[in-house]
Amino acid sequence: MTKQMEFEDALEDDDWGLIISSTGELKGLFIPDGKEEEDVPQTIVEMCTRIFGIDVTQNYQENTLH
Repeated sequence: MTKQMEFEDALEDDDWGLIISSTGELKGLFIPDGKEEEDVPQTIVEMCTRIFGIDVTQNYQENTLH
């Protein structure tokens, strides 16, 4: 039996989260309270750059990640 929960409920207060669409595209980056884009852990930055071609430390006007 599997239990479903809301995305934010599955995270600890200091956890980061990636939201990926059903087609495998990066849809969003969950940033914990009190953190900013420049605080993204280097492993997440590298993964998003290599796999999705997106620098999550940049401010985007179009196609903004949420």
